[in-house]
Amino acid sequence: MREASESHAAGAPAGPSVRRRSDNLLRPHNPGVPFVLDPVEAVRINLSAAERRVATLAGRRTVKKDWQAAWLVRAIECIDLTTLAGDDTEGRVRRLCAKARQPLRPDLQAALGLADRRVTTGAVCVYHRFVAAAVDALAGSGIPVAAVSTGFPAGLSPLATRLKEIEMSVADGATEIDIVITREHVLTGNWRALHDEVKACKEACGPAHMKTILATGDLQTLRNVARASWVAMMAGSDFIKTSTGKEGINATLPVTLVMIRAIRDYREMTGNVVGYKPAGGISTAKDALAYLALMKEELGNDWLQPNLFRFGASSLLADIERQLEHHVTGRYAEFSHHAMA
Repeated sequence: MREASESHAAGAPAGPSVRRRSDNLLRPHNPGVPFVLDPVEAVRINLSAAERRVATLAGRRTVKKDWQAAWLVRAIECIDLTTLAGDDTEGRVRRLCAKARQPLRPDLQAALGLADRRVTTGAVCVYHRFVAAAVDALAGSGIPVAAVSTGFPAGLSPLATRLKEIEMSVADGATEIDIVITREHVLTGNWRALHDEVKACKEACGPAHMKTILATGDLQTLRNVARASWVAMMAGSDFIKTSTGKEGINATLPVTLVMIRAIRDYREMTGNVVGYKPAGGISTAKDALAYLALMKEELGNDWLQPNLFRFGASSLLADIERQLEHHVTGRYAEFSHHAMA
């Protein structure tokens, strides 16, 4: 597979550049800024314009053959491979970690011309109960362990309990913490309370990077999504994330557009860089390509790297591997041929 570094056709996004795994480490923390209401209150969202913008991704941005394969390999490297089920076991988590180490079958990787390239997922994401097991299973791989925390998914346990949960996950070896916000603060416009909550969580994370889950499907309006994004970034979030995956509506392209434009505006105002993680409902290679294209067009190539972009997904990897097998062999395998764990 040749390196896709420029567009093969007008209107198609160029392929992602190939970088070494060492470049995938998360960037320095977002230090946050003092809380001010002005940028929060100034947010205005044109829903029709947002929908028209993301509609341009359908049919007008296409990548084929080697170019598509390059994008899909990059998508793999940006996956937070996740298991957050009530019936999770240590055995399942360890099998997931093995898949994170080798997400592509060696024969497919060799056929793609990547035999000498180390391809892994961006991270493994689990409940606190399984952090230590995941850290052990991933030892020496350089793959981060992320823990969902703060009373995931509802986030309604006492703040002191949520902060202690963060500290315990970090102590067990998690280097990324995915927190959930109190949605009530957004729905009632109590932005100071939201800021103080997220800032307290960031302090509890210590050296770990923090992804703040806004649970956008619960926030009712895109304006609320944009405002919550701003407050979360002011409070020091290293990533902002759409969803827990447990809401009725999870990641969507209009929500993504609003959140990444907030990231862009925050960077222009403060100079601080924040990553983005859509999660929930992204299950096909076609979905992944649409999100990657939007990231490239709105934020640029830097956001096509795992240090600034992640998919929160469990089933996505199986479909990507299936599409790459079709690219190599011309045949589609059964989904069970690419079992996750």
